[in-house]
Amino acid sequence: MRMHVGVIAVQGDVSEHAAAIRRVADARGVDTEITKIREAGLVDDCDVLLMPGGESTTISRLLADEGIDEEINAHVESGKPILATCAGLIVAARDPQDERVQSLDMLDITVDRNAFGRQRDSFEAPLDIAGLDEPFPAVFIRAPLVESVGEDVAVLADWEDSPVAVRQGPVVATSFHPELTEDSRLHELALFDGHPAAAETPEANQ
Repeated sequence: MRMHVGVIAVQGDVSEHAAAIRRVADARGVDTEITKIREAGLVDDCDVLLMPGGESTTISRLLADEGIDEEINAHVESGKPILATCAGLIVAARDPQDERVQSLDMLDITVDRNAFGRQRDSFEAPLDIAGLDEPFPAVFIRAPLVESVGEDVAVLADWEDSPVAVRQGPVVATSFHPELTEDSRLHELALFDGHPAAAETPEANQ
C-alpha cells in the first residue's frame, strides 16, 4: 500500500516538512508519495496532510481563495490525519482571536497568536510529549500558545503551564516547528502511527 502525503505549500517550511516525512517513511520502509498542494483538487487523493507555519492571516486567505480550505475540512471530517504547526495551529483553531484569520475550525481551542512577543522571538526547549519516550527538541519561533481547550481536545505537551501541542480526533497541532530538527518523531506520531501503510511494516525501525 502506498501512503500519499499532502503538504499544504502556500507558505512555510514545505521542503523541511517533506524531508521529515521522507526520513520516517524510509525508516519504516513505507512507500510514500509527497504532493505539494497550492491549488484545489489535490487534497482528496491524500491519506494524510501537513499544514506548515508562516503568517496565519496570509495562509488562511490563500486557502480560502484557492478553495483548499473546504477540502481540508472534508479531509478531517472523513477521519484522515493532519499535522498543523505554528501558524497552522492558529488557522486550525476555533478561535484564533484575530478577525483577519479565516479559521478552519478544526480544533476546539482558543489561541494567543502573539504569546511570546518580540522579546522571545526564537528559542529551543526540550518538551515531554505524550506518546514519545524521550523529550523532543522543540523550536519555537514567535510561537502562539493555546489559551484554552475544549473537552474533546487532548493536551500532548505544555510549556510554562500552557499547551503547545494538542490533539483532537485526527488533528495534531503544535506551537513549535518540528521540521527544524532532525528528530522526526512528531511527524511519525501525527501522520504515520496507526496508518495502514505504515502498520504493514512493524519490523521496520521506529
